[in-house]
Amino acid sequence: MRMRLIPQFLAVLTVAACHLASAAGNPPALPGSFPGVSYTNVVVAEVPWSIQVVQISRAKGLFEIQSRHAGVGALGLATLSAQVLAATTETREPVAAINGGFYLRENGQTNAYVGCPRGLQIVEGEVLSAPAGNTCLWLDYAGQPHADNVASQFEINWPDGRKTPFALNGQRSESGIDLYTPAVGSSTHTVGGRELILEPQPGGPWLPLRMGRDYPARVREIRSVGNTPLNSNKMVLSLGPVIMKDFEQLTTGAVVRISTRSLPDLLTARNALSGGPLLVRNGRSQKNRAAPDAAYEFSTMMERHPRTAFGWNDQSFFLVQVDGRQKDLSLGMTLDELSDYLVKLGCTDALNLDGGGSSCLWFEGRVRNNPCDGYERSIANALLVLGKRPLAGGENLKPKGGETALEKSRQNGN
Repeated sequence: MRMRLIPQFLAVLTVAACHLASAAGNPPALPGSFPGVSYTNVVVAEVPWSIQVVQISRAKGLFEIQSRHAGVGALGLATLSAQVLAATTETREPVAAINGGFYLRENGQTNAYVGCPRGLQIVEGEVLSAPAGNTCLWLDYAGQPHADNVASQFEINWPDGRKTPFALNGQRSESGIDLYTPAVGSSTHTVGGRELILEPQPGGPWLPLRMGRDYPARVREIRSVGNTPLNSNKMVLSLGPVIMKDFEQLTTGAVVRISTRSLPDLLTARNALSGGPLLVRNGRSQKNRAAPDAAYEFSTMMERHPRTAFGWNDQSFFLVQVDGRQKDLSLGMTLDELSDYLVKLGCTDALNLDGGGSSCLWFEGRVRNNPCDGYERSIANALLVLGKRPLAGGENLKPKGGETALEKSRQNGN
């Protein structure tokens, strides 16, 4: 059911209204199969806007927020629906999901690295890609959310005392240094350069790679060509053709130290996604400005486009998606409009995620918005809300309403 909201009502939307109660003039919230979750499609005909809002209780133990990558690694693309389906287990069921952060798309030259996140991503403690200085959403092991600009302090400490920065699981430049882990697939996908095959030092930490740690590694083999094969216990340090001459004296048996530190320290990060910019901080909307001659990625801040955001307060998480580029349904929002809306919902903190054709929201069995491309775009990563289903006796708990959302989806032919 949809109801129209007049602009004057939007101007006075309060924290109480974020509960989406029909008595306050909002569309009635659709309760989820799990207690503590609801979905609402807010339609503002005068603009027009079509806004999807999922509100999730932060009561301890009810839900888990998880970052996920399409390839169950560091590369690859899949629709949000496919990523949700892959996350379903006997003990956890996806309740809601939104598309994630920015990523490398196909351009004819870098197809081997399609789906590489543009910035930090952490999945269940494993670091898939390095920080890039942009705004990141990260959740610690207690499930507490944080939004920070995360700067990389990833570096290699060489035997001769030199220290050099490195990137992780991405497309290595001619003069760059990239570290590759098994998360990137069966090989490094590189061309040329010099590649150091690394093995763990006895007693030292090793894979999966985690934030805020130092990894001593021994050079087991050196290859003079790229595309080195990977396995579950191997890392490869790839030196671009321009820089590899600076390390010609390095031989097998040498020990290097790999640091995965960052500013701020993310030692306790369990899941993370890069996004940005920050939209709400301490209950105040954050205004974003771009110069008239700014690059497209900045100028679009001031234009109306499909948008996705994640926000929270002490009681709830909010998954918010705004359709756009559809004049009869929804024009989309500027970042300032989205920021103001999130404050009115009651978010004390929120950040922007990828938008445009990637903008998508899934709730209990299906995609709820209308993607501007007319179909679900394949994307690199997502943010999932998982409901926990085990009983004390080990049986699976079916959520309120009988069938699980996945079962309902299958019965409906989705």
